[in-house]
Amino acid sequence: MTDILLTTLNAVLPIVLLIVLGYVLKRFSFLNKGFLETGNKLVFNVFLPCMLFINVYDSMTGFADIRWDVVLYCLAVIVIIFALGLVTAILTTKESKRRGVILQCTFRSNFAIIGLSIVERLGGDAGLAGIVSAFSIPLFNVLAVISLTVFTKEESAPEDRPALSKPQKFLKNALKILKGIVTNPLIIGVCAGLLFVALREIERAACGFIPAAELPFRFDTQLKFLYTCVADLKAVASPFALIVLGGQFEFSAVKGMTKEIIVGTVWRVILAPLMGIGGAMLLNAFTPLNFGAEVYPTLIALFGTPVAVSSAIMAGAMHADEQLGTQYVVWTSVCSVITIFLTVFLLMNFGFVPS
Repeated sequence: MTDILLTTLNAVLPIVLLIVLGYVLKRFSFLNKGFLETGNKLVFNVFLPCMLFINVYDSMTGFADIRWDVVLYCLAVIVIIFALGLVTAILTTKESKRRGVILQCTFRSNFAIIGLSIVERLGGDAGLAGIVSAFSIPLFNVLAVISLTVFTKEESAPEDRPALSKPQKFLKNALKILKGIVTNPLIIGVCAGLLFVALREIERAACGFIPAAELPFRFDTQLKFLYTCVADLKAVASPFALIVLGGQFEFSAVKGMTKEIIVGTVWRVILAPLMGIGGAMLLNAFTPLNFGAEVYPTLIALFGTPVAVSSAIMAGAMHADEQLGTQYVVWTSVCSVITIFLTVFLLMNFGFVPS
């Protein structure tokens, strides 16, 4: 039990401490509003895309060994949570800028930063977790763009411009969402990683399916200087983003959004893991599909971790309620220390997680 608690604390508390550091630095005037706004843009447009590129490139050696049963299950549950979260967001608040942030909190976990660390420490299949991340992270980002775009109010048209019909409005909104997806820096980072993996697969096929490590061309060896540069930017992404978020955190803001904070936090640390992990247990019990003990650490990491740090950064960049997004990062991180510990403890006792 002590080992489980220490694993959870070691995975989650560094996030909380870096947020606290940013908050303290802001209180002592080391960080000002201009720096925090510029830092947000830097994280969203440079650091996080580099992190996602490296995560995808390093985690996927190829497409041949993908466990499609696990991948498709994870993607299906994320979409179901998104649909239920959409209803929750609409019912929870009338403020459009908050609805997308609430919705994002329901389905988007911190799989890339906290999750993969938890998988490793629980003795799960790191390769499987990497493959799941390569599919789930693009889906997270596409759904996040939709979440934050669909609730953005259009500016009223000039009086001399004719009003749009319903089909025209639908087409305009669809193009707006599509543009947001195609131009989103996080999605570009993931797609760039997948492109290099695809090129690696093509080269392997041309060379007779030789191991990836023996390919004539590898981005991380032949262009090592460029790979090292991108990897260094990845290393900066998480701590810098958390410090910036800490600088934007305001305790006074809690009073005006208590209901939204509670709803989003309950979804992220209780309802989402219940659906993702509980659904897999039901499939094991009542269908031929069987997920072994090596799969459950990945499910815990994907569905049970706090909301992604990038969610608050993305909310600010897309003109949603960034303060609510920052509150979610803080409160889901704090609460997940308890919920992840309880989840791992229970699953380990029932033999679903290696002890």
